[in-house]
Amino acid sequence: MRNEGPNVLPLVEEIARALAGTRFEIICVNDGSDDDTGDRLAEAATRFPVRALRHRQACGQSAGIVTGVAAARAPWIATLDGDGQNDPADIPAMWARARAEAASGADILVAGHRVRRQDSGIKKVSSRIANAVRARLLGDATPDTGCGLKVFPRALFLQLPRFDHMHRYLPALVLRHGGRVVSEPVNHRPRIRGKSNYGTLDRLAVSIADMLGVIWLQRRWKRPQVEEQS
Repeated sequence: MRNEGPNVLPLVEEIARALAGTRFEIICVNDGSDDDTGDRLAEAATRFPVRALRHRQACGQSAGIVTGVAAARAPWIATLDGDGQNDPADIPAMWARARAEAASGADILVAGHRVRRQDSGIKKVSSRIANAVRARLLGDATPDTGCGLKVFPRALFLQLPRFDHMHRYLPALVLRHGGRVVSEPVNHRPRIRGKSNYGTLDRLAVSIADMLGVIWLQRRWKRPQVEEQS
């Protein structure tokens, strides 16, 4: 969360309702906010199982995810954006699918697919183009890598390479690691509180360099086939 003060309590309440009856913790990473996000997180922690962590300076969404996953104590992770556009009600179905897919023994990432995006026209078009280019170059077989809703094992994430903006390339990184990726249709809602921390042009500028970096990572790694030696 970066400057998402108005969204803290509504989002935390929704997560708690969605996961009622399940043991869970909510880890909120305050990414150098200069509004009342910290105060609202402190308030939320008095009512819900919230652990609030704070970056002294803004480090970006990927750093926030790394911080949260590293601090987590449960074996399964569900990520979602702090702006309220992801619907926590989708988490139980995604987690159920993740566990079913994991029964085959392979590492699994379940990625949300925002079928009906509630964003501006230019944002939807730019995202559609970016996803098409990314799928063609990286072969990640994921229609919506930018969706914040994802479910995966904590142990899997901790083995992936870390870099700024890595959150947009989690499917490709999981496949590189030898895992599996499946997509699940999820709800998407318009932003009704706060304002976006991203612009279309700045995301485009960094995505080109990031994509080249991920292509390099894919080509510079060979997965060993390990077997017991008698």
